[in-house]
Amino acid sequence: MGTIGKALTLLDTLSLMEREAGLTEIAEACGFDKATTRRFLVELEKHGFVEQLADTRKYRIGSAPVRLGRIREARYPFLRTAAPFVRQLAEKVDETVHLSEFTGGRLSTVHVEDSTKAHRVFVAIGTLLPFHATASGLAFISACPPSDIEAALTGPLPGFTGYTIKDPAAFRQAIAETQANGYSVNRQGMEAGVISASAAIRASGSRPVGCVTIAAPLVRTDAEKIRMHGLEAAAAAKRISDAFFGADREQQSAPPLRRSIG
Repeated sequence: MGTIGKALTLLDTLSLMEREAGLTEIAEACGFDKATTRRFLVELEKHGFVEQLADTRKYRIGSAPVRLGRIREARYPFLRTAAPFVRQLAEKVDETVHLSEFTGGRLSTVHVEDSTKAHRVFVAIGTLLPFHATASGLAFISACPPSDIEAALTGPLPGFTGYTIKDPAAFRQAIAETQANGYSVNRQGMEAGVISASAAIRASGSRPVGCVTIAAPLVRTDAEKIRMHGLEAAAAAKRISDAFFGADREQQSAPPLRRSIG
């Protein structure tokens, strides 16, 4: 991995931490030595990508990524377009609904609308969504070209719970079912007690750009309800796709799939 790659890995690792972190913690999380980590942090701080708190000497993400994110959203307003549809879906089903986007070779959560129920599923912004272990990932990879599907099937399939799909044959079957239904269902693959239904947001003639997903506690979601969630997610995904791409959808291209995260 080159210098730029290491610096970006550090930045990405810091972005996934739930709180400010010290030098040693960041170094351990990245797998770098402390001297290398310190050097990267100093350079990233100079350019506003990280900032160090004066009182604790710990680090957090700086303002530069926010500025870049706003520029990107102004020119490619995926989140602004999709958010109202995600909100409408959450109000309709009264379960947690989250929006994911594929970028940088990974699928991750970019927007969440929470359920009003006390017992609900919590999804954090920035959550990475493995293809084999989440409804979002399964919906996304199922809508990709065959070459991408084969790459995902041959990649590692780490377990997160006792229900995570770890067998390539079972993964292939889940992909086939998703393609037949038009939506995916994942039962406790990433977190015990959670069942989710998801649909890909398509750009015709290319890979999807992301997914819209309904996540609910397993205890109140029977077979008919999860089927309804799948159909509702598919309808919302189509509305988002139509609103974002419109008549030019077939000319649009999604970000390239550089690697499987599952």
